[in-house]
Amino acid sequence: MIASASPSYDVIIVGAGLTGGALALAAAQGGLRVVLIDPQPFDVQLAPTFDGRSTAIAFSTFRMLDALGLGEALRPHACRMDRILVTDGRRPGAATPPPHSAWLRFDADEIGERTGGEPLGYMVENRRIRVALAQKLSEVGIEIRAPATAVDVAVGAGRATVTLSDGTQLTAPLVVGAEGRGSRVRAAAGIETLGWSYGQSGVVATVGLGRDHGNVAHEHFLPGGPFAILPLTEQRASLVWTETTRRGEALRDASDAAFHAHLMRRFGDFLEDVTVQGPRFVYPLSLSLAERMTAPRIALIGDAAHAVHPVAGQGLNMGLKDVAALTEVLTDAVRLGEDIGSEIVLDRYARWRRFDNTVLAAGFDGFVRLFSSDIPPVRLARDLGMAVVNRVPALRRAFMQEAGGASGDLPRLLRGEAL
Repeated sequence: MIASASPSYDVIIVGAGLTGGALALAAAQGGLRVVLIDPQPFDVQLAPTFDGRSTAIAFSTFRMLDALGLGEALRPHACRMDRILVTDGRRPGAATPPPHSAWLRFDADEIGERTGGEPLGYMVENRRIRVALAQKLSEVGIEIRAPATAVDVAVGAGRATVTLSDGTQLTAPLVVGAEGRGSRVRAAAGIETLGWSYGQSGVVATVGLGRDHGNVAHEHFLPGGPFAILPLTEQRASLVWTETTRRGEALRDASDAAFHAHLMRRFGDFLEDVTVQGPRFVYPLSLSLAERMTAPRIALIGDAAHAVHPVAGQGLNMGLKDVAALTEVLTDAVRLGEDIGSEIVLDRYARWRRFDNTVLAAGFDGFVRLFSSDIPPVRLARDLGMAVVNRVPALRRAFMQEAGGASGDLPRLLRGEAL
């Protein structure tokens, strides 16, 4: 039996994760009526064991979080990344710099005049972002339907209708798919994806350190994949350890003593008195790129549109750029009296974000393949490339500006301006 239709909204957001929640806040700031739908009970998403990852928030993205009213809650839990050291070698370890490896150093001081002294980024645990989002969503009074599953999305004249598993129907001019790689909204729109699995998984763990990390992030490339040591507050670090999926699952399930022994082989003598804190997580790594970001009365953001390898820590930043661009397009359209779900409006969003997302996804894929190869000519070419970048300050500054999200046509939110 079909329940009676609810009052109309301006935007129905399917997926109440990090990008979906941020979109709800941004859209509400722009005066739009929104509802969030998610199959997971909202309290479950706030549990410390729900998401063990940490995210490198670009300095421009943190400006956006400030503009959305999240900065004050996140700042005590945000660790500056003032330097990034990239090393390339055949052996485990993370010496600074290892004599047997090529290396590359990025320093926030080099672009300090352009960024007002901002770091290259901020490391924040995802669970902290989820809690801050939940508190702000509650303050703003945004409607959240969770647990609730969208089982059908039907597009009609002037509106889209989302049918939930309990038969409730919600209507709005626009539906946004923000529910990740397996997006039902994307499938309902008939949008295909391009992509592949890397046959690898990222083993994620938080460790306590015996000495101060100095706000330095380390990315160490081995033939089997990257191994990242990312600084957190309270003299801790987030580890992202790439292994084959089978080895990754074995590391997750290993005893604490066995995991620690394997970990120290990777660290070498680089860090002192490392202690693993909390559970270990394993996330399969793959690339997924939607062929289109929009369809009639449907838009995609975040991993529903582009799921990339975490090698550069840009996945969430890309999703939040989508949020910033989409909300600016929608709020500007409302002010002009346009239909926010119309093809002409949604095409502005797609044109704004499609090229950037495609180039970044291809770049990250090529970067992983280049640095995972141990073929001598390939290794020589990349080591020469790293040496060139190391010796040309303009190239380093360009890379840092891009990683900080401060290049290109920035939406207002990414400039720290309210909608």
